[in-house]
Amino acid sequence: MPCLDDQIAVTQIDREVTSEPSKLNEEIVGAIENLSQEYWPGAVVVPTMSTGGTDGAFLRNAGIPTYGHSGMAMEAGDSSRIHGRDERVPMKSFYNRDEYLYRLVKALAGGA
Repeated sequence: MPCLDDQIAVTQIDREVTSEPSKLNEEIVGAIENLSQEYWPGAVVVPTMSTGGTDGAFLRNAGIPTYGHSGMAMEAGDSSRIHGRDERVPMKSFYNRDEYLYRLVKALAGGA
């Protein structure tokens, strides 16, 4: 859209950083699937791409595979509330998330 005020100029100072997505790693996906069954029996793990921005592109470009996983359980359809006026998180999910992510990191780091 053209600027209607010729005294205002917009200059892009950085270039966008892009990267190829990290390939799915069976060890990571398997750990997520196994732990998810403990918290949400019968749930199916489906990889998706986030619409938000992260620093993952910088890490992937440095050769470090990068994945995001919130550990947050939401009701079907509630994701449309993210960052909205009526954003909310189920209380049980809020408290379970920390323990879930702790156990996932521990499992991936070789702990029990």
